[in-house]
This record gives sequence, structure tokens and C-alpha cells, in this order.
Amino acid sequence: MPDAYILGIESSCDETAAAVVRSGEQVISNVVASQFATHQPYGGVVPELASREHLRAIVPVVRKALADAKHTYASVDAIAVTQGPGLAGALLVGISYAKALAFALDKPLIAVNHLEGHIHAVLLEERQKGNHELVFPVLALVVSGGHTHLYLAEQKDAGWTYENIGHTRDDAAGEAFDKVAKLLGLGYPGGPVIDRLAPHGNPGTVKFPPAQIKHRDRRERRHGKGETDNHRPRFDFSYSGIKTAVLRYVETHNMRSAIETRSKALARIAKAKIDDYLANCDKLTLDLVASFQRAMVEDLVGKTLAAARAYDVATLFVTGGVAANNELRQTFERDGAKEGVPVYFPSRPLSTDNAAMIAAAAYPKFLAKDWAAMDFSAEASLILR
Repeated sequence: MPDAYILGIESSCDETAAAVVRSGEQVISNVVASQFATHQPYGGVVPELASREHLRAIVPVVRKALADAKHTYASVDAIAVTQGPGLAGALLVGISYAKALAFALDKPLIAVNHLEGHIHAVLLEERQKGNHELVFPVLALVVSGGHTHLYLAEQKDAGWTYENIGHTRDDAAGEAFDKVAKLLGLGYPGGPVIDRLAPHGNPGTVKFPPAQIKHRDRRERRHGKGETDNHRPRFDFSYSGIKTAVLRYVETHNMRSAIETRSKALARIAKAKIDDYLANCDKLTLDLVASFQRAMVEDLVGKTLAAARAYDVATLFVTGGVAANNELRQTFERDGAKEGVPVYFPSRPLSTDNAAMIAAAAYPKFLAKDWAAMDFSAEASLILR
């Protein structure tokens, strides 16, 4: 079969991205425009501002992706775009532009689930390495600022199917990292900062109890049935409790004044480095950060490996923005090896939101000629099946 070059477009949250990928297995170009500076003063993503920034960035980002790949609008074989889940306004910017391109160029248009994109980021890089023989069934942990999901993934013919066997009941793991960092005056985004500071603290200082999930998810009860058969085990997550536990620790240890001082000091530094953070963090803060990260990592790894045992999976994928966390990677590699389950991660550039993963996930749909209708729209809560 001749090579297929797919232009991918991603705008689900706060990165405007475009990429050209060959036949789902080689990244030809990958361009990402971050909105970090726009959202940093607010300590989180502001949906309206995200949409405006996507409008500004999408044309130059797509042009650069094509230029870097030495392609033109006319030379790509199809256009793929994220349909959801994500911020509705942000998604609509990418979808509207992709529709206009597909219509003007008379090219096939492919709608992609953002979560499937994260899973295919792992597949894409394994194929680039020449690894085409993955053993099934595959269990995929998609863990990011907006998502914490466990999927059983199966390849059927040219396409893929997914069964959700676990998700967060409240905060996503990445959201918990960001909120705790904001609470401690460490700025936004907080996940990378906590990852760099944690090795400087004692992770055994604060004992965070594991989340106790005793009841079925209300979302399942409301629809009468969950995404997984009621007789099959589920492995759900919950991170609102640990966030509250950090808040209580701050209050009981009178850390407010130090946090305010740290926040003001870091705000005066344009691009703070690790030494700047360390200079403004006392031992109490570093120990709290290390303990928090250890509890999060142990919960994510423990539940995922328990699910791997329960469903007798042969291969484990860990993907999404939080998959870039060093302690999470090291713990998965160590504990996965003990279980005899190979664990695959995307590279750090493909862990966070990007369009190469969208173009890669579109390739099976391209082979199946699974084109999107021109009247499809954004789905902020799109489910992966």
C-alpha cells in the first residue's frame, strides 16, 4: 500500500498543534504553540482565552507544520482533527479550520478522539523504533491534566476498540498536581515543578491515606449501567481527598505566610529555574511535595497493575501529560518488571498534547475510509469506545 501523509490538527485545551505523519508510523513534522504565558497569571487554563489564542495561532502553526514536512496543503492525503473530549470553544477552532481545509482541498476529513490520540502516541513511537509486534491484550493508562482513564485496547482488523475499566471520580491526576502546586505558591503548570522538587524532599514525611472508593460512580447509576459490564471489576481513581489533605496540612502547620512570600518572590522571576524554586522552599514544603508525589504515584501504579493482573493483560501503555513525570516512569518500570508486564511510554514531547498523535490515530480510520461528515461538531465529553 502506498504511503499516506496525514495532516493532524489538535486544539482541545491550551496547545495549538499541527503535524504531518506518514502512514501512522513516522513523524515528518510536529509543531506545538503553547499558551503557557497566557494562562500562567490565572493559575490555570481560562477557556475563553484559550479559544482566542487558538484563533491567533492555528493558521501559522499549520503552515509551519506543512513547511517543516516539505509538504503543501494539496500534497497531504487527509486531514485529521480532534473532535473531543476537551474545551468546546477550543475544539471548535480546530474543527472549523479542518473542515474549511478539507472542503477547499477536497480531502478526506477524519475525526479523532483525543484520548485515542494519546494511546496512539505510544504506538507511533514503537513503530518508529521498528517494534510492530505488540502482545495483546493491551491496558492503557491515559493520565493528564484533564483525564485519568484505564482502557483495555484491542486491535480488530484495521481499527481499534476500547473498553473503559476505570476513571477518576473527581479530579484528574494532573489537575491534582496543578492545584497542589498552586496551593503551595509554586505557580502554573504545577506538575513539572513538583516533579523537579520532589527529589529534594523526604517522601516518607507525610502519610497520605489511600482513597477509599466504596460506592459505584454516580455517573454509572444515572445511566443505569457503566461503560464496563457490571460483573467485571473496575479500578476507579479519586484525587479530591489528597488535595484536601494537603490543604489541611498547610493549615495545621501554619504554612500560609511562607506560601505567600514564595508566591510573590517567584512571580518576580520571569523564567524561574529549579534553583529559584529551591531557594524559596523550606524543608517542610519540600517534604510535603515529595510525600504528595509519592502518594499519587503509588496510587496510579498500584491500581493500574492491579487492573493488569485482574484482566491478565500482556502489555501496558502509560501516556498523557503526567506520563512525563520521572518518578511515575521509574516506578512503573520497576514494578512492571516485577509483574513481568512490559511498560511503554511515549517520549516526553509526545506525552503532552500534540497533533502527531492525532494524525497517527487517524491512520486506521484512513485505511477503513472512515470519513467524518461535514456536519460533525465538537463533543466536549466525547467517550472513547
